[in-house]
Amino acid sequence: MLPPLIPALTWLALLFRYPGRTLAVALPLLCILLGLAIWVQWQEKSDEKLLAQLQISLEYAPEQCSPDLPLLVLIDNTSGRALASLSWRIAAYRPGERVNLVEERYNNPAYGDDSPLAAGQHWESCLPLPQLRTGYRASTLEFRVENRKGRFL
Repeated sequence: MLPPLIPALTWLALLFRYPGRTLAVALPLLCILLGLAIWVQWQEKSDEKLLAQLQISLEYAPEQCSPDLPLLVLIDNTSGRALASLSWRIAAYRPGERVNLVEERYNNPAYGDDSPLAAGQHWESCLPLPQLRTGYRASTLEFRVENRKGRFL
């Protein structure tokens, strides 16, 4: 891979040697790249707003779920668009504290169904507990969703 300085110096040399031709090619390319960057930023902001409208709750509920999957997940889609896919990370906290007690950092449960979750619909499922630090019981912790990533239709 070339160091970033070499293409910049080459472009400057071409600009001094052939200013008309270089600008005729560079300006449209720059406009296209700028437009693409603006569109990507707008799309990310739109998805962030829609993700903020999702209501996701995690609850330790061994009575409602099987013993090997005791974590109940409820997703309410209160956004105006259908949810195609969603992934998140589970965090566990003692009430009133800020230390995440989940040992493994790479748990990525996900919503992904054959049909998208329509606006106004809800989805629920049971998940296994993430690996917790030793000495903590799941029944005494608050579970939260962090790092939401989703795609809407």
